[in-house]
Amino acid sequence: MTVVTSAVPDQASDDFRSEVRAWCRENVPAQWRSAQTGASDEVFVAFQKDWFATLRGAGYAVPHWPKEWGGGMSVADQVVLYQELAAHDAPRLVLPFVSIHHAAATLLAAGTEAQRSRHLPAILDGEIWCQGFSEPGAGSDMAALSTAARRQGDHYVVNGQKLWASGALHADWCLLLARTDPDAPKRHGISYFLLDMTSPGVEVRPIRQATGESHFCEIFLNDVEIPVTQLVGPENEGWRVAQETLGAERGMTMLELAERLGHGGFPWLLDLCRRPGPDGERPLDDSRVADRLAALETEITGLRLLCAGFVADHSGRADASIVKLYYSELLQRVMDFGAEVGGLEVQTQLRKPLSSGWESGNWVLDFIGSWEWTIPGGTSEIQRTIIGERGLGLPREPKGA
Repeated sequence: MTVVTSAVPDQASDDFRSEVRAWCRENVPAQWRSAQTGASDEVFVAFQKDWFATLRGAGYAVPHWPKEWGGGMSVADQVVLYQELAAHDAPRLVLPFVSIHHAAATLLAAGTEAQRSRHLPAILDGEIWCQGFSEPGAGSDMAALSTAARRQGDHYVVNGQKLWASGALHADWCLLLARTDPDAPKRHGISYFLLDMTSPGVEVRPIRQATGESHFCEIFLNDVEIPVTQLVGPENEGWRVAQETLGAERGMTMLELAERLGHGGFPWLLDLCRRPGPDGERPLDDSRVADRLAALETEITGLRLLCAGFVADHSGRADASIVKLYYSELLQRVMDFGAEVGGLEVQTQLRKPLSSGWESGNWVLDFIGSWEWTIPGGTSEIQRTIIGERGLGLPREPKGA
């Protein structure tokens, strides 16, 4: 992958940086961390929607979208925006994450004009989306999904179960994959739908996580009717459309996450290492800790350049997988080190702010949560296979391996 240096902020971005800094000082909610720690679902949802509306009012909610739909910000300015939001400890857009990235990328790449006109403005008005891809028997091997959609006149009837759907409990719509041709090879009989979550037959059950929250959900579909007009792309070509969704998850979302790690997570880690421990010694004064910090900062800097380059020019067939693999495994190493340096104190933290990212500073909880990232959008093993086959041109993995 080529690192595009024009995507890195330069002197021309100084005015924009000043603008964002002034906006952050004025608008980042004070004490949001304490208010969001242990907050109810209702408080979390209301806070996320209000923060999204505040960012939208400033033109900062969807900077990566095309200009005609409310975005159009240069990659260099997006980098500046995400750096300043992280540096000012602004909340993350957790609830609208799938809406503004996965749903928007899919609609822009494969949706009809009617679907874009219906949903993109609605997303800006607060419409929440989730993703219904994984199933109990189709996680890493997503093409093995068995949720079935059968056409009956002007609609499809859908039956099946989805798993690990982030934020589904609060979602208005779902990006849904279902099998429409049970006799076709498994990647060729899948179709892509837009599912109204208020449809009769849709049941959502939250899953309680090791960190205490219920971010993920199960979705049960019992004779759910989806109009034909909500099919995305041709019937039985949903696998191809899904690559647009997964490409967004693996690559385009990483620009903000990399800047958050560099300008939010790493400074939190540095601050932790500067604090005297129970013995009065500072971890930072240990040369081994200083070496680890230097290595992690170097890796994070590399990640940030890689992500900026990818967003500016994602032409390689395996670029998104490289970025996703690098981010997810580096995130685990950073959080692991924070949990190690933090000692007993961080082992006793039981809740983290709901609107924070994976680098909240609650290191053990962050470390547990970081393992989420090597699973969704394709596990690390899948990313390495894609990089090997599509990026390096290695022989394809034998069937059944």
